[in-house]
Amino acid sequence: MGSYTPQTPCAPRAAKHPLRVCSAPGRLKYPRRKEVPPIDFCHIPVSIIKRSEGRSAVAAAAYRSGTKLTNEWDGLTHDYTRKGGVVHAEIMLPAHAPPEFADRSTLWNSVEQIEKARDSQLAREIEAALPRELSREQQLALVRAYVKDNFVDKGMCADFAIHDKGTGNPHVHIMLTVRPLKENGAWGAKCRKAYDLDENGQRIPDGKGGWKNHREDTTDWNDKGNVEIWRAAWAA
Repeated sequence: MGSYTPQTPCAPRAAKHPLRVCSAPGRLKYPRRKEVPPIDFCHIPVSIIKRSEGRSAVAAAAYRSGTKLTNEWDGLTHDYTRKGGVVHAEIMLPAHAPPEFADRSTLWNSVEQIEKARDSQLAREIEAALPRELSREQQLALVRAYVKDNFVDKGMCADFAIHDKGTGNPHVHIMLTVRPLKENGAWGAKCRKAYDLDENGQRIPDGKGGWKNHREDTTDWNDKGNVEIWRAAWAA
């Protein structure tokens, strides 16, 4: 969905939870040829980019991709074209996403504009170490398949960048949208109001002329169990 123009390399930011490489768990058994050594996989840190922490999706996307982007929400320009280590950057979109979202600035500025609150959650980020045993082409094919199967096919827009400074630590940053898209390509709601029901399936009065209710997510993307699913998928 995106095109790659070689960038000046970009060093990965210092993470609170650095990438750790560990051996594949014993329950994941795959046939191996004796002459091929086992390939390690990565424990995947998953985080949320929050406006309340002074972060922006546009700034994060500019840094990960080694590009220059202006955030229309606050007017700030983020120029990371001189950073080193970005060897590939690409956007992958679900079928019903607007085609213009293939442009990084358009995608993340749209996210910034739809989120009005000062404490909005803007994007989800996943980092994963890439097997050094694979060629660059194999690494890219691995990332594309993983992103498609686990995120894009679920309706998320994905913006990923492969970083490699040649120091033995190739890795990928995957930025994901957290608000669903409607079938017409417009942004949908993150949550909806749901009424509390009694044992007979009837609404419960709140004593103020209304009904007791709560908010529930419109997708299952925030389910805590997803993190383990995504890690297991990467291991496999």
